[in-house]
Amino acid sequence: MAGLAILVAAAPCDAAGAEEGEDERPPLSMVIFGSMEAGQTKSFASIGMKRAIGGGLAESGFRLFIKAGGSREETRRRPPHGKTDKAEAQSMLGYEWRIGSTFFALYAGSDAETERRIEPFFLGLSTRYGARLQADLWITPAEGMMLQAGGYASTLDRRLWGRFATGWQMPTGSYFGPEAEAYRERDYSKFRLGLHLTGLRLLGVEWRLSGGWQKTSDRPSEAYGTLGLHWLR
Repeated sequence: MAGLAILVAAAPCDAAGAEEGEDERPPLSMVIFGSMEAGQTKSFASIGMKRAIGGGLAESGFRLFIKAGGSREETRRRPPHGKTDKAEAQSMLGYEWRIGSTFFALYAGSDAETERRIEPFFLGLSTRYGARLQADLWITPAEGMMLQAGGYASTLDRRLWGRFATGWQMPTGSYFGPEAEAYRERDYSKFRLGLHLTGLRLLGVEWRLSGGWQKTSDRPSEAYGTLGLHWLR
């Protein structure tokens, strides 16, 4: 979800295409996104889409946001560790305001999670439902510079998540800079600090690479890495 701001990198290209007589091409109305991240004790992957409802992504309007993901992590820090598998899904409706290369989006909708715990002599399965409020912001305050922020609040375990990143444009057109991320739920918290490379174009897809160091409330500090992608349609 973080990283949706890569969308605006395509906006200048759309305008240029229109000036070159490509008005007959339909406006870009959907972005398909995905991400993978890995740590020493947890892995996570997700896929989703954001679609403009009436019109294109380069103009203000309503948006449909759908995302699904899954993770595997150790249940306990001490042996026997056990395994916990989680599957999550969000379906939200929102509105995105756009002014030039700046946008702000606000979404609200459902949040669901299924959890399976695998331990010696025990197998637990549960499914929970809740509500979620999410916001995304992208700003280019100066030429060759970007600011991106995103966050959400969910009724599931009173979850709160936020990410902030800034970057400077490289000769390749991508942005490089620092990022910070924080997460909290009922009895767990996590903080990350690292670097990101956003907007790398390869194979017709835009990529985001990030990595750094994280500290959680239940484990020692460790490294993290994230790979994200966006495909405009």
